Amino acid sequence: MSIGPRLDDDRRRELAGAYLSGAGRYDRVRPGYPPAVADWIVPADARQAVDVGAGTGLFTRDLVERGIEATAIDPSEDMLAVLATHLPEVPAVVGTAEHTGLPRSSADLLVLAQTWHWCDHAATVREAARVLRPGGRLAVVWNQLDVSLPWVHRLSRIMHAGDVFSPEDRPSFGPSFGPSEELLVHWTQELAVEDVVDLARSRSYYRRASPALRSRVETNLSWYLTDYLAFRPGAVLRLPYYTHAWRANLPLP
Repeated sequence: MSIGPRLDDDRRRELAGAYLSGAGRYDRVRPGYPPAVADWIVPADARQAVDVGAGTGLFTRDLVERGIEATAIDPSEDMLAVLATHLPEVPAVVGTAEHTGLPRSSADLLVLAQTWHWCDHAATVREAARVLRPGGRLAVVWNQLDVSLPWVHRLSRIMHAGDVFSPEDRPSFGPSFGPSEELLVHWTQELAVEDVVDLARSRSYYRRASPALRSRVETNLSWYLTDYLAFRPGAVLRLPYYTHAWRANLPLP
């Protein structure tokens, strides 16, 4: 299913609000990104970058590792506090994709990793065009469970994984930016069986659900992993993912 434009604004804000807390679990079980993604996104001459919706810094770390001077933007002080434990040298600013609070023409790269589907797209693109220098790059990245595999598709349904997009979903950067380019990388995340349950607990559906619904998700997930798929306690799963990335540049004067 897709959660992009099909979510109305009120529902989008409600689900996004689930990430204002719970940063410790999120940081422990949510996957990072394959190195090839940051290699492809970061321009060779980039010096300053903004990670919007940075969360606990899963993509910010990739920027710092490449020698980029990064600034992290997120509406959650809880998420940014965890980010600061990993990256104390990175400025962490409370803000949103639509209102970063950053100066005009102050960055070479602006990245939204696992963030695009939670923001107002038109307002976000306008803000990116304001913050980026001429020739600067806007990049959108998201991880997705590879639901082309039947067992993963069923797992995502049990988890109510809200970040499962249809293949047709793609960002539109509007007339301010040049043509977009696309990258797709397949990879796997290794997680213990117990951590897969925590992965479900880190998702917006679970965090906004009633106690009864949470209990149902946990019971169904435990049955699926240990009874149906017959994984033993402590076993490590290789969860298939793909990372979809897009990039587009502002034109030079």
